[in-house]
Amino acid sequence: MINFRRNDIIKRYEQVSCGVGDESKVGIFSLRTKALPFIKVSSGHKVRAQAAINAGCKGIDIPTHWYNLIADLPVKPPPPLNPRTFEPVTPEDLSPLLPNELIKQEVTTDRYIEIPEEVRDIYGLWRPTPLIRAKRLEKLLGTPARIYYKYEGVSPAGSHKPNTSVPQVWYNAQEGVKRIVTETGAGQWGSALAFACSLFNIDCEVWQVRASYDQKPYRKLMMETWGAKVHPSPSEITEAGRNILRMDPSSPGSLGIAISEAVEIAVKDPEAKYCLGSVLNHVLLHQTVIGEECIKQMEAYGETPDVIIGCTGGGSNFGGLCFPFIREKLNGKMNPLIRAVEPSACPSLTKGVYAYDYGDTAGLTPLMKMHTLGHDFIPDPIHAGGLRYHGMAPLISHVYELGMMEAIAIPQTECFQGAIQFARSEGLIPAPEPTHAIAAAIREALHCKETGESKVILMAMCGHGHFDLSSYDKFLRGDLVDLSFSEEKIRASLSKIPNIGS
Repeated sequence: MINFRRNDIIKRYEQVSCGVGDESKVGIFSLRTKALPFIKVSSGHKVRAQAAINAGCKGIDIPTHWYNLIADLPVKPPPPLNPRTFEPVTPEDLSPLLPNELIKQEVTTDRYIEIPEEVRDIYGLWRPTPLIRAKRLEKLLGTPARIYYKYEGVSPAGSHKPNTSVPQVWYNAQEGVKRIVTETGAGQWGSALAFACSLFNIDCEVWQVRASYDQKPYRKLMMETWGAKVHPSPSEITEAGRNILRMDPSSPGSLGIAISEAVEIAVKDPEAKYCLGSVLNHVLLHQTVIGEECIKQMEAYGETPDVIIGCTGGGSNFGGLCFPFIREKLNGKMNPLIRAVEPSACPSLTKGVYAYDYGDTAGLTPLMKMHTLGHDFIPDPIHAGGLRYHGMAPLISHVYELGMMEAIAIPQTECFQGAIQFARSEGLIPAPEPTHAIAAAIREALHCKETGESKVILMAMCGHGHFDLSSYDKFLRGDLVDLSFSEEKIRASLSKIPNIGS
């Protein structure tokens, strides 16, 4: 048996990863196993090893600033409105829910916002995250396309969500907040917020959508391990929850309902604030660390993406990857096609209307101009619980209206079929949410196989599926079915949207 000194291994690995020395042409995330025969590990372990070492890699640094796309848009997005006066919201309207610094970030038109040093230090636990070429998937599909994925599953919570949970909790801690409440769908956001609150000794209370609460018990345990208190939503604790249960005692819940419950609790407690894991401008702002890193990583590979694909529910993962690339597109540096992928059972971009609507079911939040299926629309309980939201982030909706991106909807069985192909070729088991991006990337790659085009496809791989194996079990047993929306149900929901006009 050959023994290697750990420091020598890491030093040699860093030379490959950072593009230093003989292997400088292979790119910052490539690994030549011939030169390093002792690192022959499974794809999953290699990814995690790369992520740990890349955090100290001089080739790619953790970004120092978040990027605000609003600064570069030719037309600014419509403002959110006070739900009582229908006038643009003021900082005073938002202060019961958010700390002052996050309110400033929500409305700013500054191009860049500096990331606090302590937040960057915590980011260093998992960032930079790896950009990986899916060569085995390419071979499986027989495509001339080159497929890359930006993998956010290396974070402590296993998804992209800590990119915003950490700064949100940090800003709350600076203002002396003692308690934070939130909602979560699949549990990725709740897990990320519980993790962040544990770092700053702040109490965390989470309302998890009932369908996911039942489907994913280990997400609940994960949140509780980090000290959070978790309730299924709808619950008997809040007026909003009780109202829903009176109408439907077996309600599977929705993100809109869970938001109503969390907001109701936050506004009643002067020591509490509310945090949201998607939709709002400051959330998408924090997530741009994904795209900023990815631009530099693609440059190191000598590649420019032709197609960028991400799943969309509220939009934070998609916006985090795509917004910096849209900046580059607006500046004439590249011209990628940008494609959002949503579930067929909850198609806010492809089937919703662009209108002012509430961000929650009970109508407690500001009115936001967004693509919506109606604030009381309750999607069927698909397994991609993080995508079961009635609306789309206002900023993504605005970008979509400006024609800067396109959107498609894919049913969940096709998504899980793509996930199986991905897992059996690349080694990583994706969360149900990014399976939508995988399925769309496979469609694009197979189209390239037909046309002979060698396009560069970049997709967002926002988290792992280790806590979603019951969903895979259903798919593998043939019990997973496609759930679609009812046109009648959507018409009824859309009829209740406030009549604000344009």
